[in-house]
Amino acid sequence: MSIELYNDGQHKCVIFRDLVRGSEAVQANQILVYDNNHAALLDPGGEMTYSGLFMGMSKYMNVKKLDYVVASHQDPDIVASLNRWMVGTNCKVVVPELWERFIPHFTRPGITHQRTIGIPDEGMHLDLGSIKLMALPAHFLHAEGNFQFYDPKSKILFSGDMGANLCPAKDLDKPIENLVEIIPYIEGFHRRYMNSNKVCRFWVNMIRQLDLEIIAPQHGRAYTGKAIHQFLDWIEQLECGMDLFTQSNYRLP
Repeated sequence: MSIELYNDGQHKCVIFRDLVRGSEAVQANQILVYDNNHAALLDPGGEMTYSGLFMGMSKYMNVKKLDYVVASHQDPDIVASLNRWMVGTNCKVVVPELWERFIPHFTRPGITHQRTIGIPDEGMHLDLGSIKLMALPAHFLHAEGNFQFYDPKSKILFSGDMGANLCPAKDLDKPIENLVEIIPYIEGFHRRYMNSNKVCRFWVNMIRQLDLEIIAPQHGRAYTGKAIHQFLDWIEQLECGMDLFTQSNYRLP
């Protein structure tokens, strides 16, 4: 099932939430950004999402004409299905430069040759139809080389693991309107997966400069309204990652 986060006829942002079934694997969202007959697929996931995602996208476009598969980082739930997309479409893969030589391990030898666009550490703008999709640095949140993507037309930030909430499946399509309702599903995750309060604060300083309507993470529900600012305030203060580690975490078993 797909949910349209934005649709003005020419520009569409579509989220696919339910392609991972059961408890065997972590729930993950896949995102299609479509503008004037051009399209980018963000964080397409692994083998278990491919067939359903291909069929779902076909309702919006000729999938073989996909312009980009965009990977925020290198994890299997992000881009393990890459080989299928490279064979089935003429897309280019957009990936952090840091992970550019790791990504071919998901594909047949040679298939990514001259079809890879590396994102430099400082980020970049990616031409997509009439817009420029913005790749924003999110290093160490949680991957060493990590990016998030901002769509200036819909004013949606696709935030990857930042803001991920491992909520009940029945609630996935409900936007988060007040942070209190989601705290039990975000606190443990962010304390473990985010590197430190220092980088969280740097990230918040950057994100507050954007005109935001929605924050859509890779796992769970989207943030809207006051929940966006509540989340920024919360993560700005959170001790996490290396803030919490001591010598006791590094001892012989």
